[in-house]
Formats: sequence, C-alpha cells, structure tokens
Amino acid sequence: MQTCLIVIDAQESFRHRPYSTDRDMAPYLAAQNTLIEGCAAGGVPIVRVFHVDGPALASNPFAIESGHVRPIRGLVDFEAAATFHKHRHSALVNTGLDVWLTQQGIGRLIVSGIRTEQCCETTTRHASDLGWKVDFALDATLTFDMVQPDGATLGAADIQMRTATVLQDRFAQVCSAAQALERAMPSTLAGRPA
Repeated sequence: MQTCLIVIDAQESFRHRPYSTDRDMAPYLAAQNTLIEGCAAGGVPIVRVFHVDGPALASNPFAIESGHVRPIRGLVDFEAAATFHKHRHSALVNTGLDVWLTQQGIGRLIVSGIRTEQCCETTTRHASDLGWKVDFALDATLTFDMVQPDGATLGAADIQMRTATVLQDRFAQVCSAAQALERAMPSTLAGRPA
C-alpha cells in the first residue's frame, strides 16, 4: 500500500504564540526529522501543510504577511512532493490534498506535526472517515499545555495521551516515528506485512 507522510503545521508561527514553549521541542524535532529523513531515503512522498488564518497582517503569525508561515527552526530541509495551505483544522478541507492523494494512489497516511490534539487529530479523523489508513506518529507530533474550563492546567503529555487513546483502533494506529517508517517500507523488512 502506497504511503505518504504528511507534515502538518510544522511552522515558525507557533513560536510567536503566548502558549508556546521549547520544553518539548527537541524530542519532537528529533522524531519528526527521523520520520522525514527515513521517508525521503525510502522514496515515500512527503507533503507539507501550512496553516494560514486570520487577518492578513504582519502582526498575525499565521498570516503569510508575518513571514512566520515557513518551516519551524530545527526542522530538516526536505523536498516536498506537494505543499498545501489550509484554513481549517483538517488538512483535507478545501486544500486539494484529498484530490492529490487520490491521484497519487496513496492508501496510507503518516500524520505528524503541530498540534497533536488539534490539526493532527482532526486531519486523522477526517482521513479515516474518507477511507485512508492512518498511522499517527505520536512522538512526531507536538502540543502545548492548555488551561481547562475549571482553570487547572492540562499538561501537553496528558493531551497527547488523550489523543492517542481516542484515536487508537478507531481512526488510526498510534505508533512511534520508527514504527511508522517500518510500516511504510515493509519490503525492507523481509516480507513483513504493512
């Protein structure tokens, strides 16, 4: 089954939001870069998705005019098979990505990027409902602490675990970047099934 890696919203815009922290950035980038490099070496197409939203002003980090809608610092350089700009949480809404994936004969997606519970999870649910098999590379996603309705802080690790719990075996196979690479290139693993 032809696989495609989708790198969602791995963009500098997030470094300019008040909730942003570098606390979990290094492990995320290590996993994301491993995934990108492995897919590039194995001939797995990589799609880049950027989030563009809000007023078209230099002060809005998600506006093209800000200069922050570009790869996040520390992400390895790669040649994208295609690049899409999205304006909704799902990378499959009004971007043309669904058409591109179908034209390429893609049957499995590896979802990675920023934020775990927002655009990565939403894209995963949408892709599953449209019929794609999805590997959700949890360690190659990043999110940030959030404030709950009661005012308490919900930590990023807890948010990631919640996402893994609700996606597993319903919308995706939750896995590591290394496991996603193994599943994307089964021919290199002595005939193991994808």
